[in-house]
Amino acid sequence: MYIKEIELNNFRIYKGNNKIALLPEGNKNIIVISGKNGFGKTTFLMSLVWCLYGKQMEKVDELYEKEIRDKGNYTKYISNSLNRKAYEDGETEFSVSVTFSGVKIPDVTCNEVTIKRSYNVISNTSDRVDVLIDGYQNQLIEDLTKENQKGEEIFIRDFILPIEIAKFFFFDAEKIVSLAEINSNNQRRQLSKAYSEVLGIQKYEDLKANLEEKQDEYRRRSAKPEEKEELNQLHADIENTKIEIEKLAENIDDLKHEKNQKEKEAEDIQRRLIKEGDKMTLDELNLLKDEQKKLELKKTEVQESLKDYFDIIPFALAGETLMNISEQITNERNLTEQKYKQEDVNSKINQIKQEIEEQRVEERLVFDTNVRDFYENQIVKLVKKHFFSDIPDVPDNFETLHDFSNSETNEFNQLVNTIKHSFKETFARLNTEYSYLKNQLDSISRKIRDAEKSAEDEYIAELRKKKDVLDKRILSISNEIETINQKIGELNNQVKILKQKQEILRKKIDESSQYSEKEQKTKQIINRLQNFIALFKEEKKKSLEEKMLKGLNTLLHKKEFIKKVEVDISHTGEDIDISLFDNSNKQIDKGSLSMGERQMYASALLNALVDESDIEFPVFIDSPMQKFDEQHAENIIKHFYPNVSKQVVIFPLINKELTEKEYKQLQPKVCKSFLIDNISNEKSVFIECQPKELLENYKEKYNAD
Repeated sequence: MYIKEIELNNFRIYKGNNKIALLPEGNKNIIVISGKNGFGKTTFLMSLVWCLYGKQMEKVDELYEKEIRDKGNYTKYISNSLNRKAYEDGETEFSVSVTFSGVKIPDVTCNEVTIKRSYNVISNTSDRVDVLIDGYQNQLIEDLTKENQKGEEIFIRDFILPIEIAKFFFFDAEKIVSLAEINSNNQRRQLSKAYSEVLGIQKYEDLKANLEEKQDEYRRRSAKPEEKEELNQLHADIENTKIEIEKLAENIDDLKHEKNQKEKEAEDIQRRLIKEGDKMTLDELNLLKDEQKKLELKKTEVQESLKDYFDIIPFALAGETLMNISEQITNERNLTEQKYKQEDVNSKINQIKQEIEEQRVEERLVFDTNVRDFYENQIVKLVKKHFFSDIPDVPDNFETLHDFSNSETNEFNQLVNTIKHSFKETFARLNTEYSYLKNQLDSISRKIRDAEKSAEDEYIAELRKKKDVLDKRILSISNEIETINQKIGELNNQVKILKQKQEILRKKIDESSQYSEKEQKTKQIINRLQNFIALFKEEKKKSLEEKMLKGLNTLLHKKEFIKKVEVDISHTGEDIDISLFDNSNKQIDKGSLSMGERQMYASALLNALVDESDIEFPVFIDSPMQKFDEQHAENIIKHFYPNVSKQVVIFPLINKELTEKEYKQLQPKVCKSFLIDNISNEKSVFIECQPKELLENYKEKYNAD
């Protein structure tokens, strides 16, 4: 899939119609779009994300989430996107359209797909999205429409690019280092969902779930009345709990939007109070507010990490019980291994005894029965002693209680190791850091309060009253969101427990039921699919490990710094963790990597994920070449940009994010280049240049060296 062209109409700084053609040529796959700061590079990338995802764009990048939050809500944010000069000229609508080629739609032949999103600032309602297939509307869009979702939005998600993985195709090269800074379980779970989607695991899990629901219909026919009732109840409980989780998530979104709006109002009032008080300049206030936001963000991250450790505290308090469970699980694993090894031992002993017996018959030897029994018993003992002494002994009266899978055992062992080795120190460090950040924030809040005018005239008193009401509501919303998040966590655990009960009941019904050939076939397909998913995950795991290791060793100038990459995929596919190991097989803390090394890690991860996904979609990179030394930059130019996708669009600041030397290294792969020329404060346009003339044109236009 390629993007053929993009058209911006009165979108922000792009007044009127502005088209740009982006199709690659031959084996050259890189398009360079450059311009000075403020000319529209980031706006151009944002226009593409908005065209595809509209209100959901905040899920693609934190930048958009922050900007929407700062404006108060999405409507206020996007309604400011109409070009100011166009508004003065009486125009009320802006739009962005993207034309794709090579889109694969089952049972539909098409050459091009055009997606156009428009917004009218007068009607000020929702975006309008049009999808044209070869220039015409298609019945497919109407068929996709659901009760609460437009067919156009579903089409983009299903046939263009799911929003869950868009972050891997639209990114700021300076900010992707955040992929190496994932600390809390919540952050990891969110990223794991994206990994699962991009690796194709989720679609097979969804297919398996659909087949299991179908099989449940068959089970209800043959189940006993009480089993049927329980199965129906479990299914209903799971679905109702999921619906409740979705409603709570929507409630959180609404509360966040309200909180953003209240914070914006409170901030405006605070600025007025400080201006009236004349104790702090607005520049000083802005610096304090920026520092406050950074500290709030850091405090939230530490708070999330602390929450994860709060979940571990009950296990740490029950240390003795935990160790007993660990010993039980080890014995169960040993028993399983012993079972298979014992079968192997007995097989070999029987083979030895059989060969001895054949030799005895051949030589016509006769032994006394007692002598024969003695030697046979000794053979058994000595074979076990000298060849199979590593088989662990398990008590004769041992009983299996847990029967953990490999992934469950690994997860449990990880918990035990965390409690043993790092829990106490890490928890103390996080607690200290949280207290420090809270004190810093309290200090900033006091400075801001002190700067507010102390006069008690009617105007100031009214402002203070409004701000107090807003502050109380903001605090109330934060508490509501926290309570709802806790409820969602409880409900997610409840779903897991219900699914475990459902699986136990399914096995019970299967063991006592006789199914028709059709029903047996469904069961066989599910079993085959389950085995396939397990193998698929293992293949993806190995392939991702190999590609990431190769990518890291190619991009990093410290060769052999990373000796091993380990990808851990849970049996549900919902938790995917990536670990790096050095030459001593010691795990490397990704947070300890330099900024350049983190960017190399993120680049290697993105390259491996895009390659593994088999999703052919262009990659857009803002602020390339940041935080790179000379060798890292050369490695990125030679190995990352030419290979990450068949169509790569980069937005560099020439001389700062892309030097003349670096551009000359990149130029053999550049098929098109554009300068964004700022004609006036209200208008920028695209100027296409020959790739070999880009730097000269830039120097000539801006007198830049």
